[in-house]
Amino acid sequence: MTSWLLWFAVISPVSTLRQAGHSVWRIVSVFRCEFVLWSSSAWLASQGQFPQPDHLVIATIWSLHLIHRIHICWTQTSVGKRMLESNNLVTFEGQVNSSAYHTFLLDEEKGRLVVGAKDHIFSFNLVNISRDMIPWPASTSRRDECKWAGKDLMSECSNFIKVLQPFNQTHLYVCGTGAFHPVCAYLEVGKKLEDSVFRLEPQIENGRGKSPYDPKLLTASMLIDGELYSGTSADFMGRDFAIFRTLGQHHPIRTEQHDSRWLNGEMAIKNILSSDSDNQEDDKIYLFFRENAMDGEHAGKATQARIGQLCKNDFGGHRSLVNKWTTFLKARLVCSVPGLNGIDTHFDELQDVFLMSSKDPKNPLIYAVFTTSSNIFKGSAVCLYSMADIRRVFLGPYAHRDGPNYQWVPFQGRVPYPRPGTCPSKTFGGFDSTKDLPDDVITFARGHPAMFNPVYPINNRPIIVKTDTDYQFTQIVVDRVEAEDGQYDVMFIGTDMGTVLKVVSIPRGSWHDLEEILLEEMTVFREQAAITVMKLSTKQQQLYLGSELGVSQMPLHRCEVYGKACAECCLARDPYCAWDGTECSRYFPMAKRRTRRQDIRNGDPLTQCSDLQHQVYGVENSSTFLECSAKSQRALTYWQYQQANDDRRRDIKTEDRFVCTEQGLLIRTLDKKDSGVYVCQAVEHGFMQTLLKVTLEVIDTERLDDLIHRDDEDAAHTATTHTTARDTSTARESPNQKLWYRDFLSLVNHPTLNSVDEFCEQGLVHAHTHVHAHGLAAKWKHLQERQKGRNRRTHELERAPRSV
Repeated sequence: MTSWLLWFAVISPVSTLRQAGHSVWRIVSVFRCEFVLWSSSAWLASQGQFPQPDHLVIATIWSLHLIHRIHICWTQTSVGKRMLESNNLVTFEGQVNSSAYHTFLLDEEKGRLVVGAKDHIFSFNLVNISRDMIPWPASTSRRDECKWAGKDLMSECSNFIKVLQPFNQTHLYVCGTGAFHPVCAYLEVGKKLEDSVFRLEPQIENGRGKSPYDPKLLTASMLIDGELYSGTSADFMGRDFAIFRTLGQHHPIRTEQHDSRWLNGEMAIKNILSSDSDNQEDDKIYLFFRENAMDGEHAGKATQARIGQLCKNDFGGHRSLVNKWTTFLKARLVCSVPGLNGIDTHFDELQDVFLMSSKDPKNPLIYAVFTTSSNIFKGSAVCLYSMADIRRVFLGPYAHRDGPNYQWVPFQGRVPYPRPGTCPSKTFGGFDSTKDLPDDVITFARGHPAMFNPVYPINNRPIIVKTDTDYQFTQIVVDRVEAEDGQYDVMFIGTDMGTVLKVVSIPRGSWHDLEEILLEEMTVFREQAAITVMKLSTKQQQLYLGSELGVSQMPLHRCEVYGKACAECCLARDPYCAWDGTECSRYFPMAKRRTRRQDIRNGDPLTQCSDLQHQVYGVENSSTFLECSAKSQRALTYWQYQQANDDRRRDIKTEDRFVCTEQGLLIRTLDKKDSGVYVCQAVEHGFMQTLLKVTLEVIDTERLDDLIHRDDEDAAHTATTHTTARDTSTARESPNQKLWYRDFLSLVNHPTLNSVDEFCEQGLVHAHTHVHAHGLAAKWKHLQERQKGRNRRTHELERAPRSV
């Protein structure tokens, strides 16, 4: 005797009985029984394997007592795991003796991604991240000095690349920590990717004021017109934080030293360049950073997010603030959730900033990622700011300490002319240089670098808030996508758990009232590691991510994961994807309008799709499952039932015969009165949408027997009319051969067995006693004959049984 593993499956009722050209098969629960029975082994061997879904026409007929013994398990493979196992993700898992892939420079014109890491610089091809590599370790003497200073030899005493900036058409400017001795050099990359040039120039420069000493500290840099603007630490101990301008023809310039009113433990995040007017003399550099709260600030927060501004043509003062910024101002960035009694929940730890251009190049939008500095709860938020609001704050009152408690208050006195923080230009004041500014302007700027009013986000609240999660946000990039009903900003948010959240902002009533829909949550690294840098390539439609372990490349859109039905594609509400008539595929605005099915704002498939109505069948006294699940993780599904010739719909609640789950509706025992229309609906934030309509027809057992007997008679009549020349075909299409599923039906729905144990035990008794009942013996004999016939004709295909 042979031991076989016999699998039984409950099949979705959409395919309970095979219909004309349309059947959807989904196994929703699995039960297995170890079955030692020579007859079952012969039957399985005759099939070669478990029957394909198209063959299981009556496989849903399970008795009620058997259903009670089946453990219904929903296999929900995570999106992240599917992402790792798919071909959509390309990962570089790191170089030996290297790590910290934290510095990216994306060059879409040359098709190159330059990555700075520990002791190495990499050049990745944007298509498949194939790479070139240059080693740039710290010298042995510097490593020894670093070790003698008490630093860790492996994690600190190396050359961690912190600055990668384009210098000209053929060279990049590169800086690293150099084992706590910052160094810089020029990297030759050629004009085109085909030049195959990737070489580090031998000339090494001092990197102080350009790269931090400590690899754990952040730095923000920008190279404009041959001058490097950087916010970084300028000493070995990491206490002298400053904003520098180096390189170029002018003398280096920095912020005031040892003055907490200017900078107080700054951690730079990002620099951006913005124009306040059409005159280039008014161009300003904006720096996003976080620092310790100034003494006496009313908020009392340990850390605060800031935005600083300085003029591009600032060359310092003449008698005061020599070689120091004279136009530096800073303001607080507020990202908070309004609370009761005026107490807000603040997110003060600024993590990343992304600049999104708009129709007005002078007024871009700024997406910023924040986390909490509170020990009470762990949370993250994304706030959206307008450059116009930022400029308005810098034109507002200055912060001033006054009064008996020496508190920060708005300055009410006379502000000198030209207003401190104004760039010297012909537009404002007519001064040619900051060295020409009056002394009272320089003195006021030195004592009042902070603005009193903070910068609030659009709508005065975050657009995304995540609390009580295992992860926190670390990075963000945003892609503006053209959809059928307008433009949408799709956010890709990296976390400290190594996952990426894909979120789209959708207006509810207006564009000022946004709803955020989580489209996907993907894991991109096999080992858990925080995502520390992200770059988005609109040309390649790819996202590039860096962590401590390596570099990954993932597509911006994976429309195939949203299913193979129009409704599923429409409910996904992904601006990248649309239903093209056959599958969920990439949406192109220039495609033919009649082939596009997309509704991002409402996600209503009823207006876009015509395949929501299904006709399914069930057998009386059997069980069936109506599968329906919402794509949104926040939506709730519920079912309604409507009988024929009845206009009313009744809600279905979980009871003895009905079990409502997140995946659908299980009807344990079908009755004739269960025939009717079943409607699956999803509710989210008060919005209701119909996901599925199923017309269920319950077939009584007598009618089913008539159908089966009619099929027997038709098959027998067909077999007798065949000629002798078609013996082979006749043998394959004999009545007994065609009705192999009746044996399967008798096994799974035995009328006298009350449990699965009895079912298995009964099968074992049959195997040992060789019961010679006429019906069972005829079936077993048929199975043996079929096995012989199969051995003679292994090259021929098995014919599927006809539908009932």
